[in-house]
Parts: sequence; structure tokens; C-alpha cells
Amino acid sequence: MQARIKNPAMLIPEAMGPLQALAALIRNSPVPQKTIGLCHLRASQINGCAVCLDLHRRHMKGDETEERLFALPAWRDAPFFTDSERAALGLTESLTRLSESEDRVPDAVWNEAARHFDERELASLVIAITTINTFNRINVATRQVAGAQPWEK
Repeated sequence: MQARIKNPAMLIPEAMGPLQALAALIRNSPVPQKTIGLCHLRASQINGCAVCLDLHRRHMKGDETEERLFALPAWRDAPFFTDSERAALGLTESLTRLSESEDRVPDAVWNEAARHFDERELASLVIAITTINTFNRINVATRQVAGAQPWEK
């Protein structure tokens, strides 16, 4: 497998600063990092981003059980997730699949997330989910190769 072009962050380095700032903001989020990690991994699964799947799997290794990682695509039916994680994953799926529903982020999904997260946490989740979707789209569009990123060397 070969990328279509070099990683866009290497071609337009001034774009990386704002993306890194968002990533830093997410690392300092009031939302538990395990929850953020699950959201990142789930969005990357939906978007088919091999780079982000590989990266987040490695970041989560040791912090997550195999049961949770393997069951993530079936989070609604698997008993391994907390109610707040389920709410965050529901929001992740809605924000990642905007075009698949006329009611893009249904009130039921938002209200369930709002039961578990305050406004600052909800804002952090929205930023985290939209940021991973940005990275997914950059990597998928340019067919970046998992394990071949310059920052992974």
C-alpha cells in the first residue's frame, strides 16, 4: 500500500499547529481519557481510518481490556461499557454519520449525553469527536499508511 501524497501535515506544516492545539485541549479535557479514547477508536472504525485505528489501539493498549476493544463495534449490546461511555459513543456515532440521518444528532442522543456530561464536558466531547473525524478524513482521503507516519518513527 502506498499513500497518494505525503502526509498533509508534512506538506503544509502550518496546519499542524492548530491540529496539535486541539489534540492538547482534548488531552486536558474534563471527560475521562478512556472515554475519549473509545470515541476516537469508534469514529475511526466507522470512517475506516487505518492510521488512527492503529495509533489509538496502541495508545489504549494496557489501559483497556481486550473485551472492551473487541466489543466496541457492538457497544450497545456488550456489557463492558458504562452508561456514560454509551452516551458518549452514541454522540460519536451521530456526529460521525451526519449524512445518514435527517435528524443528524437526534434529541434522544444529545439528551442522553447531557444526562451524563455537563456543558463543558459536552463541549469537550464535541471537539474531540470532530477532531478525530478531521484526522480520519485527512488520512483516508490521502490513503496514509498505518505505521508509516513520520511522528511514529
